[in-house]
Amino acid sequence: MTTDTHSREKLWSLIKDTKFGLFTTRHANGHLHSRPMTTQNKKIDEDDRLWFFMSRSSDSVSDLLADPQVNIGYANPGDDSYVSVSGIARVSTDEAKKRELWSKLNEAYFKGGVDDPDLALVEVRISHAHYWDVDDSKVVQLYKMAKAAVTGETPKLGKDAEVRMN
Repeated sequence: MTTDTHSREKLWSLIKDTKFGLFTTRHANGHLHSRPMTTQNKKIDEDDRLWFFMSRSSDSVSDLLADPQVNIGYANPGDDSYVSVSGIARVSTDEAKKRELWSKLNEAYFKGGVDDPDLALVEVRISHAHYWDVDDSKVVQLYKMAKAAVTGETPKLGKDAEVRMN
């Protein structure tokens, strides 16, 4: 594993086309709870935040208010890319940001539109991320795994890197 503090663009390239991320919070009973959420960003902000819309009345929001440490996992098996993002979440009161990120598709969940009283804008300030990205074709991957099975050596498939934001 390599540590690369200049990999923000790579990190975003792996996140941006993933339709859903699994947003994980710690529930009051201590269990970890994950639910699919859509990242609202078009790019990672200058200060490295991810944005989500959630229901104010949901367990997601009450969980992150009690414990703001969260994780978002992204997976693109077809592209062989995977990302784990850790950060601190909070409910934002930035109305301009809410309007900037709003799209008509969000009305499927929030019938009252951008002014729906149940709509919470959640900001996650990224503290750490780790990604795995395999560029080799499936044939090359299979060859490397077969070779490893014969030689006993662990196959090296793709790249992984850590990105520290703070």
